Amino acid sequence: MSPKNKAFNPATDIPRLDGKIILITGGNIGLGKQSSLDLSKHNPAEIWLAARNEEKAKSAIEEVKGLAPSISVRFLQLDLASFDSIKAAARTFRNNVSRLDILLLNAGVMGGAPGITEKGYEKHWGVNHMGHALLLKLLQPLLLQTATQKPGSDVRVISLSSTAHKYSVSGGIKFSSVRNGQGESSNGLYGQSKLANLIYTRQCAKHWPQITFASVHPGIVKTDLQTGGGNLLMRGFQAVIVPIFGVEVEEGAKSQLWAATAKGVVNGEYYEPVGIPGRGSALSKSEELGDKLWAYTQKELEGLEL
Repeated sequence: MSPKNKAFNPATDIPRLDGKIILITGGNIGLGKQSSLDLSKHNPAEIWLAARNEEKAKSAIEEVKGLAPSISVRFLQLDLASFDSIKAAARTFRNNVSRLDILLLNAGVMGGAPGITEKGYEKHWGVNHMGHALLLKLLQPLLLQTATQKPGSDVRVISLSSTAHKYSVSGGIKFSSVRNGQGESSNGLYGQSKLANLIYTRQCAKHWPQITFASVHPGIVKTDLQTGGGNLLMRGFQAVIVPIFGVEVEEGAKSQLWAATAKGVVNGEYYEPVGIPGRGSALSKSEELGDKLWAYTQKELEGLEL
């Protein structure tokens, strides 16, 4: 890790964000909340916190306003397990803003009891990949509009992936089982969704080069994502590894804050903390798997418009 990136300090290294509008999924807790706090100190025009829990979001909004009373901080109701909720959120957002400069696809689920989203996807796949893919599709016209409004516009979409993408299911992504996850461990299903986040980021960069896309691993972070069930291996990881080796959210948020604001971010790249490229798995760099994921996702989202 280079000394420069290791020493990335959000307070001093994030540039001024005058006029920029920022949307953060999962912005009410954990890394999303911390990102909103750090970004608020650099004078953006608006920060939107998208989440299911309005009460937690209200608390986070008050914290942000306490740090930066002059900026607009707003709540956006969003349940990534529901396509109807995603469409409603995108419609509300687009009806209230004229631009979108930074989109942090930060929310996610990990472990816990098995579950299926209302559209029939295994929950990790449905929330972490499909939910964010739909939100991105619905906001893409606004992102492109912002990117082409004037020369030098800097529009970024940052996806929260994980080094867990290296421990995905056999073959990386099993498209035949993303709707039920049958026969797979929760670790593998989570890893599959994080691999999808990484690969889909590369594909988006290829299809929409006007926008800068990047995916990041935040490190082992002590967040609410690390609570709950899962199999024996995951529970052991949460009970032993995270408390000993995990970092606080202030440190964990640096990866996505760096990718969202720093110079030199390579479009489509995956970064480990902080700003270190090139450590993705061989499957994460597979053009064949990337093309399959892009085609699959576009077909699944076909006809879903505002």
